[in-house]
Amino acid sequence: MKLSDKAKDIIEWIVCIIVAFVLALLIRYFVGTPTIVKQPSMMDTLQPNQRLILNRISRTINEMPERGDIITFESPDINPENYDPNNVVAQYSYSPSNWFGDFVYYFLEINKESYIKRVIALPGEHLEIKDEKVYINGEELNEPYLKEGVTTKINDKNPYCNLIVPENCVFVMGDNRDHSTDSRAFGCIPLEKIEGKVWIRFWPLNLFGKVE
Repeated sequence: MKLSDKAKDIIEWIVCIIVAFVLALLIRYFVGTPTIVKQPSMMDTLQPNQRLILNRISRTINEMPERGDIITFESPDINPENYDPNNVVAQYSYSPSNWFGDFVYYFLEINKESYIKRVIALPGEHLEIKDEKVYINGEELNEPYLKEGVTTKINDKNPYCNLIVPENCVFVMGDNRDHSTDSRAFGCIPLEKIEGKVWIRFWPLNLFGKVE
């Protein structure tokens, strides 16, 4: 039984749509994807509701970000009361129970919460926060991206303030230090939990361009 020309056209359209959908997913996961700033933790560098493009090539090739890069990563557990000085890596308790859950959560990123922060310290570096300043290997860190008057405070909810960054991890903080839940509260972020590097801001249009 031969298919009619109309049936062939429908099948061709369906195949094209499936191929386009798969390509879009692959590009989104491995190359780049849009995202929206939802919290004020990166003000004044990034404002809530701004639209960004994430560069995911670095994740695809498993490349360590550089100090000063703004990244997004899977949000970890936040339990400052469980602070262990012998384990300063952020903890993640959620784990999908099967391959489909893995696909939906990690590939489609449905119901996945992410944070956006700036990389402050790299593997092997000694980070210390004291006198409301950040020190890397004993030297005060120059942070020109911070708004004038912003300092780095710590309290009992921020136990991760004097540590050696473990291998394949980074220490991150928001530029809006007084309104940022970051590595001070949950520890260092493993490389495999980093989702991408902020690349371009495309909305609002008057701020279009590369994000530093």
